[in-house]
Amino acid sequence: MPKKTLLIPLIIIPILAAGAYLVYLQLKGNDSGDQTTELSDAKKAGQNLSNGKCSGEGPGILTALPMNKDDFSIIIPYGLTAGGHVTPIDHQYYSPTVFNSPRDTYPVFAMADARLVDVQPRDTERGREYRMVFSMTCTFLYYYDLVTSLAPDVQTAYERGNMDLSVTAGQIIGRIGGQTLDFAVWDTTKPLTGFVRPESYAGEAWKIYTADPLEYVTKELKEKMLAKYIRVADPISGKIDHDIDGRLVGNWFLEGSGGYAGPGENQQGYWSGHLSIAPEHIDPTAFIVSFGDFNGEATQFSIPRNSLNPAEVSSATGLVKYELLSWNYQMGDGKFWDRSSFPVLPMELYNEGYPSQGCVLLQLIEDRKLKMEVFPGKTCSSVTGFTAQAQLYTR
Repeated sequence: MPKKTLLIPLIIIPILAAGAYLVYLQLKGNDSGDQTTELSDAKKAGQNLSNGKCSGEGPGILTALPMNKDDFSIIIPYGLTAGGHVTPIDHQYYSPTVFNSPRDTYPVFAMADARLVDVQPRDTERGREYRMVFSMTCTFLYYYDLVTSLAPDVQTAYERGNMDLSVTAGQIIGRIGGQTLDFAVWDTTKPLTGFVRPESYAGEAWKIYTADPLEYVTKELKEKMLAKYIRVADPISGKIDHDIDGRLVGNWFLEGSGGYAGPGENQQGYWSGHLSIAPEHIDPTAFIVSFGDFNGEATQFSIPRNSLNPAEVSSATGLVKYELLSWNYQMGDGKFWDRSSFPVLPMELYNEGYPSQGCVLLQLIEDRKLKMEVFPGKTCSSVTGFTAQAQLYTR
């Protein structure tokens, strides 16, 4: 019998958009090939993401780790789905070496000379946490989240309001403990191409600019980061945009729910209308079906490896059924990963022999319209077709 699935020890807090920097600015096309207009739009997007506190253009170079190399065990790639993060996650996770450490155990550092242009607090049952945005130019930014406390100089600037503080590479900007550190970079000159309708993500305007960190680091820093990477498939930093127009694979939103943002601003549970059918973040040869509402909960399942590839399912395919399975990770030495220490690579998703947790029915009615219904606790052999409870999703 396979081992019981282990839970990933992540503290994942869905982030709702707030403030002017969340205004969506899609990079405009330019049939003439005039790069001046294109770059102007990219700069304008960066100005909104930085609250207007940026200068210059072009990519930045990161030179320092956000945590001491011995203070974190793994870097979890972009693209995880877990809990309320129903669509592939737009940040990496630096997981502390001692995950259940006390708050404020580990220092967090600026990764480059930059301007700290935004600090947003969030009060949780564990205490206050902070989201931090750093601007290197008006087209290149990076951010952290889940920082548990601010460094004294940052705290002073935060209390003054109108955050705009110059920081240097390696400078302590806060501390963390007992949870992961979120990290991502944004390059507004390179919007992602794998979202069929980028405007659906207006609720989190930075999402479509998520960029591969390894493209913006020194050779020395790249080697340090790669030593903690747990994905070996390209792109090894992970991927979040899996949509193919006219195919099942990718992200979907309940019809009329308002896209990623949900039916209203700052609503707890905005993800309840989300649905994703995407490659798994560590082993992209396997697929995860991620529900915003499965029996009232945001839940993720793998599908059998012999299932029809979601990237090949079109409106011509008709009705598709997938068994919903829990899963584990089998390491290169044949053992199962504990999901916290650095694994023996490569790893693959393992779900052979796991009992079905339910069945999902999916059918592309149109290229950008999907009919979906879940049947918790039932196997697909016992489900014959949709009922009146089926719902429609769009891109």
